[in-house]
Amino acid sequence: MNSDDLDGERPLAWFTSSYSNGAGGECVEGADDGDRIFLRDTKIGDALVTVVGAPAWHSFTHAIRQGWPTPP
Repeated sequence: MNSDDLDGERPLAWFTSSYSNGAGGECVEGADDGDRIFLRDTKIGDALVTVVGAPAWHSFTHAIRQGWPTPP
């Protein structure tokens, strides 16, 4: 199985992070199946995919947008 069908039912639609640089450097891709968020490094591809529950991911990204963590 490759990361295009990690959910086992349908292909995932991968998108490039809006924070990835366009020069081919730090590129992160994500996909969402409604229940989980899939994350991978474009340089590694299918070799390593991190899966996070959607509620936890949304809490994390909300905290980041609110300024967490605060600088020391």
